[in-house]
Amino acid sequence: MSNPVFFTAPGTLDHQVPGSIFVLDGPEARHAVTVKRLAVGETVDIADGAGKRLTGSVSAVAPGQLSVECAQLSVEPRPDIRLVLVQALAKGDRDELAAETATELGIDAVVPWQAERSIVRWKAERAAKAHAKWESVVAAAAKQARRAWIPEVRPAVDGAGLQAAVAAAGLAVILHEDAVRPLRQVLESWRAAVGTPARQGSADAPEAAAREVLLIVGPEGGISPREVTRLCDAGAVTALLGHHVLRSSTAGPAATVLASDILGRW
Repeated sequence: MSNPVFFTAPGTLDHQVPGSIFVLDGPEARHAVTVKRLAVGETVDIADGAGKRLTGSVSAVAPGQLSVECAQLSVEPRPDIRLVLVQALAKGDRDELAAETATELGIDAVVPWQAERSIVRWKAERAAKAHAKWESVVAAAAKQARRAWIPEVRPAVDGAGLQAAVAAAGLAVILHEDAVRPLRQVLESWRAAVGTPARQGSADAPEAAAREVLLIVGPEGGISPREVTRLCDAGAVTALLGHHVLRSSTAGPAATVLASDILGRW
């Protein structure tokens, strides 16, 4: 059985070595001590949400504090090809469900999209609260999946913002029921064209963007024809995910699974 994972801030694991003691505090420590009731000697993972993972055993427990003796510190590089879910805002928390499930399945980033037909609207103070809630949902899902990386929840975009993101991406795919080419075919053709670079996990921003695949999912009422035209003009392509019409909360995770397989991430 895999170890339970608890998150700490990026950078806090940088100087840990085998035998050193890392002290976890705050809400994550309280959860470990009070809810999970971890005891001395149990094995846990501490991840910084940015790829570093400390594996060790609990050496001491105190109210709101967990001490872990480091046995190993590992670094998990970013996938060479990164998947980004562009999820249209949807009612009934279906958009959050999509972000949650896609996180468990390995998505690298999530972009909330204010589509023309989105019933839900993020405005003023609600926008900040809603974005924070998405971050909380994604972090919890990453913890559940025992991930070392917490996917980035990027700022919400409107039509113009999404067009800019599409233009910068290596591939942007609109999941659309009227598309002709299957998603598998689109992804296989793109992978054959770009190949696989010798170096992974590049920090160079333009190069990183060129290795991103956007999976664009519309709201309940679908993506408007005008939006499809504008996104395709910016460089997006449409693709058919399957023979059935999926809910807004299902399409993104389903595409994440298929893309992870075809692009060699799994």
